Amino acid sequence: MPLPQEMHFVDLPSFGGPEVMTIDRRPLPVPQDGEVLVRAEAIGVNRPDIAQRQGNYPAPKGASPILGLELSGEIVAVGPGVSGHAVGDKVCGLANGGAYAEYCLLPAGQILPFPKGYDAVKAAALPETFFTVWANLFQMAGLTEGETVLIHGGSSGIGTTAIQLARAFGAEVYATAGSKEKCEACEKLGAKRAINYRTEDFAEVIKAETGHGVDIILDMIGASYFERNIASLAKDGCLSIIAFLGGAIVEKVNLSPIMVKRLTVTGSTMRPRTAEEKRAIRDDLLSEVWPLLAAGTVAPVIHKVFAFDEVVEAHRLLEAGSHVGKVMLRVG
Repeated sequence: MPLPQEMHFVDLPSFGGPEVMTIDRRPLPVPQDGEVLVRAEAIGVNRPDIAQRQGNYPAPKGASPILGLELSGEIVAVGPGVSGHAVGDKVCGLANGGAYAEYCLLPAGQILPFPKGYDAVKAAALPETFFTVWANLFQMAGLTEGETVLIHGGSSGIGTTAIQLARAFGAEVYATAGSKEKCEACEKLGAKRAINYRTEDFAEVIKAETGHGVDIILDMIGASYFERNIASLAKDGCLSIIAFLGGAIVEKVNLSPIMVKRLTVTGSTMRPRTAEEKRAIRDDLLSEVWPLLAAGTVAPVIHKVFAFDEVVEAHRLLEAGSHVGKVMLRVG
């Protein structure tokens, strides 16, 4: 079947609230060296999309200015230099931008097959959170069997993924969340203890639960949690920071515990990573995590699926913070 000349996409005429987004048309992108063109069937909605919409997370040089970092669908065209992928393959992938559209270019090193038994919505819910959690919790922080980890934002897409993967690889997991219902959801996913940050001090709970602190903290809050995060780490522990929902500037903090406890403070963002770095994460996921997905040991938690033209409502839900897991768009 010949491809159309144009596609629908989510346009961002100006920065602002969800209402600034509109559905418009533009020509299909053409795959270049090392790229495939995917006809989208489902799209993930993520916090970085909100930040970009607000003007706080610009697309990297050379990336599509269209919103969206993950999708699933069918390969409809293959660029030069691509091997191992063909037209008709069902794939999900991490986009450098451009996923909020009926067609999207994906680097071949950032795509994965649908896990066994998965439909398009479940497959599209995987790339952004699984790439992020694997890179930060396992590759950088080095989580191993028998260690203890604290996951902040445990009911988010990142959090629900991190809880499950940490448990699957033999870690003891603690999590924070903002309501009794969200805490129950975290514990159902495998957290030994979920801490309601609105009514409890997580540093005090971690001290009482472990006696010595946790080995790793995966943090998306930033400045407002920094001092308590340091207090909650055991000797030789690692704080891995992936977002700044609670601010990026820390003032008047005693740094001596970092030295005394030999702590590591690290962090990263996914989008600026090189193609080679993302390919290495993809390869790890394919060998280490995709079998767990196929076996049902780990699965994405999907809160709600919207139609493609309901993207404004999807952003409003994500910003409200009432969800547990992923917010998705279905195309077509």
